Amino acid sequence: MTILQPPSWAKPRGYANGVAARGTLVFVAGQIGWDEQQRFQTADFVGQCRQALTNVVAVLAQGGARPEHIVRMTWYVMSRQEYLDAGPALGKCYREIIGPHYPAMTAVEVSALLERDARVEIEVTAVVPDA
Repeated sequence: MTILQPPSWAKPRGYANGVAARGTLVFVAGQIGWDEQQRFQTADFVGQCRQALTNVVAVLAQGGARPEHIVRMTWYVMSRQEYLDAGPALGKCYREIIGPHYPAMTAVEVSALLERDARVEIEVTAVVPDA
């Protein structure tokens, strides 16, 4: 995997502007902050992010992928302000689950998610390198 960073651009914090990779593609559908029994254990934004990221890692494992294989991540959040206010706590949570790996990322504020109690939905694409 190669991080794509135009040399004259400022280095982004917490994401990559682009990624090039070759291997087996693994697509993970949007994961929300409920547990494996589809129950929300918290309404807290960071808590739901933690669970959604944990769910992403579990699905990746089924495809033979690990967090460091993620090349693209999209966050759909109910509140831009809630996302921004979560700053350090969200960063800590992310690093605990995904590690120090920052793929190409997009975050979008949405007016609703299909699950009424969801505060965030995260989808990813990963590339497992060829052997």
